[in-house]
Amino acid sequence: MRVFNRAHVPWALFVVVATLGATWLYLGNFHTGMLPAGLQLPHAWMQKSSAHRSVGGTPLGLTFGAIALGVFIFAALLGVRKRLVLWRIGTVQRWLRAHIWLSLLTIPLVLLHSGFRLGGPMTTLLIVLYVIVMVSGIYGLALQHQIPRIMKERLPAESVYEQIPHIRAQLYAAAEKMHKSLKPALAAAAAKTDAAAPAPSAPRVVTAGATPMASPKTEEKISPAPRPVETKQPETSLNPNASSAAAPGEKPPPTTIAQPAAQPAAPAAVAKPAANAPPTDAESEESLFEFLDRSILPYLQAKRGDRMLLGNARFSEDTFRFVKLRVTPAYRDRVEEIRGWCEERRMLDLQIKLQHWLHGWLFIHAPVSFLLLMLTIWHAVVTLFYY
Repeated sequence: MRVFNRAHVPWALFVVVATLGATWLYLGNFHTGMLPAGLQLPHAWMQKSSAHRSVGGTPLGLTFGAIALGVFIFAALLGVRKRLVLWRIGTVQRWLRAHIWLSLLTIPLVLLHSGFRLGGPMTTLLIVLYVIVMVSGIYGLALQHQIPRIMKERLPAESVYEQIPHIRAQLYAAAEKMHKSLKPALAAAAAKTDAAAPAPSAPRVVTAGATPMASPKTEEKISPAPRPVETKQPETSLNPNASSAAAPGEKPPPTTIAQPAAQPAAPAAVAKPAANAPPTDAESEESLFEFLDRSILPYLQAKRGDRMLLGNARFSEDTFRFVKLRVTPAYRDRVEEIRGWCEERRMLDLQIKLQHWLHGWLFIHAPVSFLLLMLTIWHAVVTLFYY
């Protein structure tokens, strides 16, 4: 509950006034010289001298102690009021405000009741328990001011605390479903690769007396060089003066043009894979399958995800950036989906942590308060009837 609002102003004024009145009564009865003349107590308000050596045994000291004990009992009834929702004796918010401010009022009452002394072992134990209760209560009140603000800033969508285990189970089920869907695809890709591979050749059997066949490499070495090909051209001279040199009535000799020797064909360029070639679909599915199997499923199934590497936001961001580089663009939507699951799991872990901080102090405050109440009642009974 936040105390910095108008509803708490009347309670704060009441505590201040009651503290000043109790201090005035204490000084007027036990330290009269510390008060100025205009603030001296009336004689009717001053108690008679008693044989008690401690302030707690005097009528005024017993009054302070009785009021503090009544506040302890009222503070303990807050748990009963929360359980009785239909109980119409004030709202829970009013009970909370009264619980806070009346508990703060017990600080001056306890100090004045004890006379600022610890006393014997029993009163010392009561003071120690009272300090633990008040410190834990003030600490819890401070957390109730800070934790909701932190949740609002760091949790974009807060889930119902009781539903968090169910949401975590759904995240794991979604990741497991994707993991299982990649198994058949990997098996089909492996079977297709085995079917496309060439069948092994049968072993050769050489019979006696048979001439062994030359290997292709040997034939390539002993094959003769290609010969120039002669092409017959029409019986026309390329020289225009050649016809005058021939005898009349004779046909000119055929002209033969020698073609140059055929050059050996250049070897075909072998395609080399690029250094940063994008992965195929089979490689992408295999990378995604391994990532789910080794990192995602253990993280989503862990009870304490904040203790794992993916629980760190910076490490998770670097990891998913690297996974995106290992898959084709067609699979990056799945990577983003997995990343969303991990971010939601991280937000759920943060909410659980903040909830533990918000309510963890009650595991100290509540039992110690109950113990303090029981010992205070026993202390009051012993003081009234045995002293």
